[in-house]
Amino acid sequence: MNILSCKTPGEFEYQESPIPQLSEGRAIVKIRRIGICGTDLHAFEGTQPFFSYPRILGHELAGEVIEIGDNEEIMQGDLVTVIPYFNCGTCVACRNGKPNCCQKISVFGVHEDGGMREYVSLPISSLVKKEGVTLEQLALAEPFAIGAHGVRRAGIRPGQFVLVIGAGPIGLGVMKFARIAGATVIAMDVNEKRLEFCRDVWNIPHVVKAGKSAHEVIQEITNGDFCETVIDATGSLTAINQGFQYIAHGGNYVLVGLQKGEIAISHPEFHKREATLMSSRNATRADFDQVLDAMASGQLSVEKYITHRVRFDQVKDDFSSWLNPETGVIKALVEM
Repeated sequence: MNILSCKTPGEFEYQESPIPQLSEGRAIVKIRRIGICGTDLHAFEGTQPFFSYPRILGHELAGEVIEIGDNEEIMQGDLVTVIPYFNCGTCVACRNGKPNCCQKISVFGVHEDGGMREYVSLPISSLVKKEGVTLEQLALAEPFAIGAHGVRRAGIRPGQFVLVIGAGPIGLGVMKFARIAGATVIAMDVNEKRLEFCRDVWNIPHVVKAGKSAHEVIQEITNGDFCETVIDATGSLTAINQGFQYIAHGGNYVLVGLQKGEIAISHPEFHKREATLMSSRNATRADFDQVLDAMASGQLSVEKYITHRVRFDQVKDDFSSWLNPETGVIKALVEM
C-alpha cells in the first residue's frame, strides 16, 4: 500500500508498505477521506510541540471497515470515523471519565503514525459510525468535536454573549456549537477574509477585527457587559493574553488553542470578575455523537467549510501552499 510520511519538517515522501494484518480487538480500515488540520500544518513546518520525525500525519479520517474482530456494533463494510486519542483506561483522568486528557494519551498522527495511508489498523473502540452521513462529514467529525467539547466545557446558556477568538477550522466549529447552544456569537480574527467567511457563510451576527478598537467594539455590542464566555481558538500567546479583557464579570475563559509560552494576566482584573479559566483538550465520544447527530439532522453542513480538495497523490505538492493564508484555505480534504 502507499503511505505519505513527513520525513523532516518541510519534506514529504511517498513510500510502499505492507497492508496491516488483523489482530484481536482491532479493525482494518481502508482510508477514504483525510482532513488536514492545524496540527498537520504545524508538524510540517516544524513548530508542533512534542513531535518526532519521521511521522505519518493524519487524524481527521473517514474510512470503510475491511476486516474486523468480534464486536456487537461495527461490521465489515461500515463507514466510520475515528476518535484518534488513544487512552490507557486506568489513569486518574480515564477513571474519572476524561479519556481525552489521559496521562498516557497517544494521538493518532501525532504521537504515533496516523492515517495518510491506504489502510490502517485501529482499535475497534476508537471507531464511530452514523447512518445518514457522508464520507466528508465523517472525516470532519473530529475538528467539530473539539469545538463542541470546548462549548460543553464552558457551560454556555441561551442568550449569552460568546466571543470566539480565531476563525480557523476549530474556531468555526466552536462558533457553530455555541450557536446551537443558543448563544449570540462574536467572531474575532486578524484575517479579514476569515471574518468575511464567518459573516457571509457561517452567518455569525457580529465580526470584529482584532486590534486597538476591538475592546470598544465588543463593549458596544454587549451593552457594556462584555462576554459571559470567551473562547480562544488561536493558540497565539498575544491573542490569549488579550482575551482576558473581554470577559464579563462572573464569566468564563476557555482555552481551546495551545501555545508553548506562559500566560500573563492582571490578577486584580481577573480576580474582581471572579472569572473562571479552563482548558479544553481534544474531545470525547459524547462530543463525536453530538457532532454526527447535528450533521445527520442538517444542523451542521460541511460543504462550504471544505475549501480545497486534492487527491492523495497531490498532497506532497500542494501541502505547503495551505500554510499561506492568501490561499483562503479553511479546510483541505484529501480524497483517496
